[in-house]
Amino acid sequence: MSRPGQGEGSVQTVLEDAFEQGAKKADPGEVAEADHRLQELLDKVADPSTTEVAEPSVAVAEAPGATADLAGVAMRTGTPLRVSGRRVELRVRGLDRSVDGQLGPGVSDELVAQAARNGDAVVLECVAGEPPLVVGVLQTSIPAELTIKARKIHLEAEQEVLMRSGRGAMRIRQDGDVEIVGSRISAMSRGLFRLVGRVLRLN
Repeated sequence: MSRPGQGEGSVQTVLEDAFEQGAKKADPGEVAEADHRLQELLDKVADPSTTEVAEPSVAVAEAPGATADLAGVAMRTGTPLRVSGRRVELRVRGLDRSVDGQLGPGVSDELVAQAARNGDAVVLECVAGEPPLVVGVLQTSIPAELTIKARKIHLEAEQEVLMRSGRGAMRIRQDGDVEIVGSRISAMSRGLFRLVGRVLRLN
């Protein structure tokens, strides 16, 4: 079958004739099914001009299980009543009875015992199903008596060290001068009492 302006042997004519003959022989049901599958495919492919580009999500880096591990941990304060080894009896605000706790790693039993004597508060780490853990001593006021105990104690100042109580004082200056002032000064030695100086002045 020839068409105006086209030769009988042209490629376009041959293809169109083949399509027409194929359409006459094709089953209408198969054609409808093919059209349906084609339409489903076109529906799944969005128009590039209207497609919204989703911004890539940025994941927040967290330590594995960090939130879950810390969910049941709470910090509270309490008052130690007595210390026995690594165990400590505590009074916790909100409870009408004392509870048994333990000293945390590195916490000195002498330090907590001193807090019990002074009535100082301690910091507790509380985890569900476990006894409270004493992790430190909390100072909330100026104590009536302060005891410092250590193997070695160093007091060092760049310019001056001053110890004073009432009308008595001792001052150590940067240049080496030492002054002791008091209403009455007593010194005693169980052994040799030695005073050495280039000049000794009495009164």
